[in-house]
Amino acid sequence: MTIRPSILAFVDLGVLPPSTASEEVIARHEAALRAIDGPITTAEAALLQGSFGPDDCYGLAWMLLHLIETAPGGAPIAAAPSGDDNEWIRRLWDRAHRAVDEK
Repeated sequence: MTIRPSILAFVDLGVLPPSTASEEVIARHEAALRAIDGPITTAEAALLQGSFGPDDCYGLAWMLLHLIETAPGGAPIAAAPSGDDNEWIRRLWDRAHRAVDEK
């Protein structure tokens, strides 16, 4: 499956920087993230899951989380994350399972 150029451009920037990064670095990530139109494919979601950084990066992590959730079936996480996994991957897992439990 083909990954769209806008997603590749965002992923090529590396993980979301910490909130302590320079305004320029954060702005670059924000612009690239805003350039991605949802919904995204499952393959794109799997690729984007590796883009979470150490904190919420002024809300960009939430934007990324919501974008990943636009994939068919939500975030493609096969197994429950461990306590050592990135907090945003754990959030994706928790949100997906909470939605299933509410049905």
